[in-house]
Amino acid sequence: MDFPRALRERRVRRRLSQLDLALRAGTTQRHLSFIESGRSVPGRNMVVRLAESLELPLRERNELLLAAGYAPAYPESSLEGPELAPVRKAIDHILRGHLPYPALVVDRGGDLIAANPAFDLIAEGAAPELLGPGRNVYRLALHPDGLAPRIRNLAEWARHILAGLGHRPELRSELTSYIPELEPSAGALGFAVPLRLRSSRGDLSLMTTVTTFATAVDVTLAELKLEAFLPADQATAEALWAAAGPAAPVAGGQAPGNM
Repeated sequence: MDFPRALRERRVRRRLSQLDLALRAGTTQRHLSFIESGRSVPGRNMVVRLAESLELPLRERNELLLAAGYAPAYPESSLEGPELAPVRKAIDHILRGHLPYPALVVDRGGDLIAANPAFDLIAEGAAPELLGPGRNVYRLALHPDGLAPRIRNLAEWARHILAGLGHRPELRSELTSYIPELEPSAGALGFAVPLRLRSSRGDLSLMTTVTTFATAVDVTLAELKLEAFLPADQATAEALWAAAGPAAPVAGGQAPGNM
């Protein structure tokens, strides 16, 4: 894709007018119009400013630079390489600190990087081929051999997962094929869609939060997501603490009796 078209498509996708983007990037609407029509060739700094003004993910910023004929500005390091060794330590620390509650880290495609031991309670009973690093957690959630048979609110949770997939047509098509035609359950959903899951410790009700490395300047790091599960009720909190046993760290949160 040529640069003028790539820029225009991203601007339209973000519902910005030429004037809006020009003001954000510190240029004029006339200049931006010339760039999008191919009548003006932007310098590298202008491409970077436009990409930043569009708030593009780092991978897309590199793609825009390549389309304009420039080298990528942001490195894409291996998570196993020495450059990201501090990141691996930080991930381990965060996952341990979230105990006794489940937490995991995934890459941009939803493939598992790491999970803490509390995630075992969520994943119990799933087929071995769906588990472990490199396996897709969205597939684990909705596959009939994964969590799906144990999810009490499968319709709502499936919609929640599909809404977060982004533009991944093949995976979306696969996951959609696993989901029966279910109507949403009656009653209000509340302030957030919980995961209602049967487990060996009883029924769990879990809220999720997603954290990213917001100031990352490496593509790999910018695309990592930490998903943490928090108890939505007292019974779930007690079940998670009981599953963790006496070794559960108090530093990660209060014991259920102190909540």
